[in-house]
Amino acid sequence: MIYEVLRKWTNDRAHTTNNRQKITNTTNNNQLPSMNKTVFITGATAGIGKACAEKFASNNFNIIVTGRREGLLASVKKELEYRYNVEVTTLCSDVQNRGAVFAAVKSIQEKNIDILINNAGLALGRDPFDEANIDDWDTMMQTNVNGLLYVSRALLPQLKKSKGQIVNIGSIAGKEVYENGNAYCASKFAVDALSKAMRIDLVKHGIKVSSINPGAVETEFSIVRFKGDEQKAKAAYIGYTPLKASDIADTIFYICTLPTHVCVNDLTIMCTQQASATIFHKVSI
Repeated sequence: MIYEVLRKWTNDRAHTTNNRQKITNTTNNNQLPSMNKTVFITGATAGIGKACAEKFASNNFNIIVTGRREGLLASVKKELEYRYNVEVTTLCSDVQNRGAVFAAVKSIQEKNIDILINNAGLALGRDPFDEANIDDWDTMMQTNVNGLLYVSRALLPQLKKSKGQIVNIGSIAGKEVYENGNAYCASKFAVDALSKAMRIDLVKHGIKVSSINPGAVETEFSIVRFKGDEQKAKAAYIGYTPLKASDIADTIFYICTLPTHVCVNDLTIMCTQQASATIFHKVSI
């Protein structure tokens, strides 16, 4: 009888020890940067890009962040590494500059890239076609269209190797043309077309391509569009509850963590009080 009790106690203790060891091993593996997948995010110093960096880092992804503002990139790196204990690489470059983009990607060519989020983009001005600033047109086209092309092409060798995923940040402006949207709408329609074309051309490589098309999201987007006029920027969000950058980041994380055989090709997301590019149900305050 005593023998049976001792044998049971010994077996139970061994089982408990093994379970503890499994938990410890799992925890250690999650903390090893070399075991993590890597996401490459353009325009990651603010808004949707930064929210994506935070979301993926909080889920043990290593992060490569790009942007034009070196000081902000350094701040993002410091914050994410401290909070989430992941590896964060910064690349300070302008997506409009093809040479700079390819040089930046070449500097990290030894890294595996599993996900590319083409977030860098902007709107400048809200003027009629006959009054719009042509320099603004050039900047929007170079950033929103050429920048996406350059970064995607530069990273393709790594994405082919990993059979990864490309997420292009489009816009409701790429689905519906609205008054005074002219060149910005054109640039986002181009993103929509490119997303479809990339999906077709890259499917043979096992690469997923997804287009996320947000409606109104409260970020520094409107401050940039209205060239620092904070009053105009704030007015764009009065009377309704717009999406937050974290809402888009959560959605992107979801589609990037689906099973291998599942790809969300195209997704339009708006706040409950927005029905189209220009129709909102606003409540007086």
